[in-house]
Amino acid sequence: MSGPERSPRRGMCAAVLSLEAVTLGLTTPVMISVADVDVTTALLVGLGLALACLLLAGMLRAEWAYSLGWVIQGAAIGLGFVIPLMFFLGAIFALLWGSAYALGRKIERERAAAYAALAEQGSKGQQSEN
Repeated sequence: MSGPERSPRRGMCAAVLSLEAVTLGLTTPVMISVADVDVTTALLVGLGLALACLLLAGMLRAEWAYSLGWVIQGAAIGLGFVIPLMFFLGAIFALLWGSAYALGRKIERERAAAYAALAEQGSKGQQSEN
């Protein structure tokens, strides 16, 4: 294999955040036209959360970024107090985030165990040759 190993957890969580950024960005016109939120506030909240998702997707190499991902999920659900549909959409994205995180961790653990078993098998093979 060449290059560093890609993290399945990072890839899946980044995909969720990228899709969520589109959804949160699209809440901006809804806040303005349907919820009568001030334009400046709607831009700061909607586009700010969208930008935060995109930036965070790039920071997922650090373990602390996953905690911020949960904060974004909470903010998306909290947006339901302004746009009630966001209670549902935010919960869906939180479920996707949690699933991507858990499944990614599982794949990483299984991959590490498989590599460790392979390395152990290789070292036993070298010992028997000597």
